[in-house]
Amino acid sequence: MIPVTILTGFLGSGKTTLLNRILSENHGQKLAVIVNEIGQIGIDNQLIMNVEEEIMEMTNGCLCCTVREDLLVALKQLLDVKAEGKMDFDGLVIETTGLANPGPIIQTFFLDPVIQSAYQINGVVTVVDSYHIHKHFEKGLEAKEQIAFADVVLVNKLDLVGESEKENLLQELQGINPTAKLIEATNCDVDIQSLLQIQTFKTKDTLQIYPHTEHNHLEGVKSFVLREERPLDLQKLNEWMSAVVQELGEYLYRYKGILSIDGVDKRIVFQGVHTLFAASYDREWQEGEERVSEVVFIGKDINKEWFQEHFEECVK
Repeated sequence: MIPVTILTGFLGSGKTTLLNRILSENHGQKLAVIVNEIGQIGIDNQLIMNVEEEIMEMTNGCLCCTVREDLLVALKQLLDVKAEGKMDFDGLVIETTGLANPGPIIQTFFLDPVIQSAYQINGVVTVVDSYHIHKHFEKGLEAKEQIAFADVVLVNKLDLVGESEKENLLQELQGINPTAKLIEATNCDVDIQSLLQIQTFKTKDTLQIYPHTEHNHLEGVKSFVLREERPLDLQKLNEWMSAVVQELGEYLYRYKGILSIDGVDKRIVFQGVHTLFAASYDREWQEGEERVSEVVFIGKDINKEWFQEHFEECVK
């Protein structure tokens, strides 16, 4: 399956700089990039090697095309040129607009069977402008939501802030999203390959960062981890989560974790966005490994006590 990375961040955060690096540098990755408007990126014509069905092939082997009206059309168009052998790519990066909540884009990959069988969400990278981020926070929830959705937060423009400001900001960001990996940068000068090796499904380690603490550093956005050492009943869990997303789905930005299900020898990887969630079998539980279910929830004004109480009711 083709890994998909969703790139988000407010205007001026450095997102365009990062996209230009992906499309121009020899980083060893053959990536397709879907952008909202090619003109905004300012691609050098000398870097365009070939054009096929409005998809541009760059000299470094990467591809670039626009969303135009429908993301699904762009995704299937890329699959077509790959299947026909006209162009090739090993991964996909999708740019969102500055104010866009990445939730609907993530949901696209849950809804269409063709897309679901060909692509797999690798993760969300949010680029943050360290110097202006608090102004974005003051304007509303959008900036906090983008951080809440992230698997990786690229903390950019750190050359413009002092050491104490940087440390406070890193704590704030980790408070909004305790499972996100924070990467410090100036002018988006990061290793592209390591940035995109997110593997959001490798959840076990990330949940250990803040296993028992509820975070509410910024008004409106809360995150917490639920933990249960007893095996869960799959039917009870599915019925509960279905009821949760029906009632609270619009307030749930991201939720993901590892589940220990009664009678199942494999770990179950679980993740969702708003009203859509999915689960899949992972590796087998290892001998001597603690079989524990851990799920992180990140959302708007969500109540940990309520979630914990009902989560415990899903025990076999």
